Amino acid sequence: MNIALIGFRGTGKTTIGKLLSKKLDKKLISSDGEVEKRTKMSIAKFVKKHGWDRFRELESEVIEGMSDLDECVFDTGGGIIMRNENIINLKKNGLIVLLTADIKAITSRLRNSKRPALTKSSYLDEIKDVLNEREEKYKKAADYSIDTSRLSPEEACDLITHFVQTELQ
Repeated sequence: MNIALIGFRGTGKTTIGKLLSKKLDKKLISSDGEVEKRTKMSIAKFVKKHGWDRFRELESEVIEGMSDLDECVFDTGGGIIMRNENIINLKKNGLIVLLTADIKAITSRLRNSKRPALTKSSYLDEIKDVLNEREEKYKKAADYSIDTSRLSPEEACDLITHFVQTELQ
């Protein structure tokens, strides 16, 4: 069984994914990392050159390939829920865990981020707007949800491990 971490930027997917993969002795795969390997450029450069629509197409191809694997932890991009096919693929052989955080935690964690803008709004407005747009899709896709705002990455890993054990019973 795979574990797919979904959620908005800055909710802890990468950090928690690294810890979780070590704790559960599973391979860690980043969907954004796989896109960067395929394109031989950063997400920011790819999006600037080809646009978000082409990025989402490539991301879906990557997710489809990842879904054929087993015993992995997937650190997914924040927008994978924008295409239903991604959720269908991740659920084939996996548990989807939504990581959330309040806006204060997200902005603090993303302060020095080099991630490409998702909208033309101000930084804080962008976070609010995109979260508002995606919130229901995140919730609908998730098997479990964890608010990481006040949890350490280790505490979040412990909760996910508990969820996995519950599923395996």
